[in-house]
This record gives sequence, structure tokens and C-alpha cells, in this order.
Amino acid sequence: MIRTGIGFDAHRLVEGRALVLGGVRIPHATGLLGHSDADVLTHAIMDALLGAVADGDIGRHFPDSDPRWKDADSLVLLRHVGARLADQGWRVGNIDATVLAEAPKLAPHIATMRERLAGALGVDAGAVSVKATTVEGMGAIGRREGISVMAVATVAR
Repeated sequence: MIRTGIGFDAHRLVEGRALVLGGVRIPHATGLLGHSDADVLTHAIMDALLGAVADGDIGRHFPDSDPRWKDADSLVLLRHVGARLADQGWRVGNIDATVLAEAPKLAPHIATMRERLAGALGVDAGAVSVKATTVEGMGAIGRREGISVMAVATVAR
């Protein structure tokens, strides 16, 4: 059986926070606001994986009302999701994610993001695609108020 899930996440950019995407700390004047490390890329991937197996979302598994997840490393959370899927008999087939951000330029970091995300899931980096694009200055993302990510994951049993 093969199933597909879709994930989406968005976080506001603020001063005084580190910018972490795909487990990579990226030099930038602002970072993403959130209860955990606010790694919007990893969050969208987790939601895609959980959606593929109809197992809720990250808010259900890692609620922001739980102090255990305050400033949590999202790659650790992704490992939990991967282990949960494996315990249910699922294996990750592939992940495809697109980061929407005006800045910073992400191309120099994408290979490392792919490796770290794949490592957290125990899959080959070739099974994880990360792309980045701008929104040509339109809307909140275009005004550099935040970053969003769309992700699709395929799993098999």
C-alpha cells in the first residue's frame, strides 16, 4: 500500500531568534517565531508524513501547550515521527518540499538540509527533495514577514 500526505507550515520572522531550516542554522538577521525551534521546513515534512498515515498533525503530537517541546530541536521531533511510522509498519518513500522565502538565499544550504532531514528519518538523501523560491515580493512572505513551506511525502507499507 502506498499513501501520500501533504504538509504546510508558516512562521513569522522576528528579531532575536535563530533561523533554522531543515535542521540547518542559517545566518540571517531574523529567525522564525515558534514554541520549538520553529523549523518550518521540518514541521511541514512532519505534517506530510503524519497526514500520509492519517495520524493527526504535529500540533496533536507536540502541542505548544507542553513545556517539553519549548525550544525543541525539530529534527528530534522528526525522528519521533519517523519512528512512529516505522512502528506502524510504514517506510518513507520520498519527500518533496518547497520553501517560500524572499531571503536569505537558501541554495548554499539545501544539500546539508537534505542530508540532515534524511538522516533523521533513516533514508537516503536522494529520497528528500528541498527546493526554495520567492513569491516575487507579493504578500506577507514577499514583505519578508515570514517563511512558509509546502511538503509532500509518500510512504509505503
